[in-house]
Amino acid sequence: MQLELETKPGIHIVDITPQARGLQAARLGVAEGFVNILSRHTTTAIAINECEARLLDDIRQFLRKLAPPNEPYLHNDLQYREAPPDWPGGWEAAAQEPENAHSHLLSMVLGNSETVPITGGRLALGTWQSVMLVELDGARTRTVGVQVVGTQEGNS
Repeated sequence: MQLELETKPGIHIVDITPQARGLQAARLGVAEGFVNILSRHTTTAIAINECEARLLDDIRQFLRKLAPPNEPYLHNDLQYREAPPDWPGGWEAAAQEPENAHSHLLSMVLGNSETVPITGGRLALGTWQSVMLVELDGARTRTVGVQVVGTQEGNS
């Protein structure tokens, strides 16, 4: 199963808990197990935290300090990069890539997946916990994979 989400420019944090619950519920009868949530992109992250507006502002501010976009990252020196031999469109396509090393670095620090237990047929998140997609690069369509694994009610 997967989610398709439209993100906004910059660091954009989207609460995907309702969608994750909906996909988990679509797998009728799973009483005990887990949901694995995976971003399929190298410039996004999946995180679990409190989804409160002022905290989200703090998170954005912290991430900008952790990997400032205007640092001289090697990945951003497009003129020195070689396109992989199988790159669709060759060097011209590779040269159109955005200068986004900071986004890749933040994605590595935050991680691209989370696993949430299912207990009693529900996602076992804490009171203030939300599952969030963290866009680190720019506005575009993003895909999040959701896999539900578990035992059905009445089975062990």
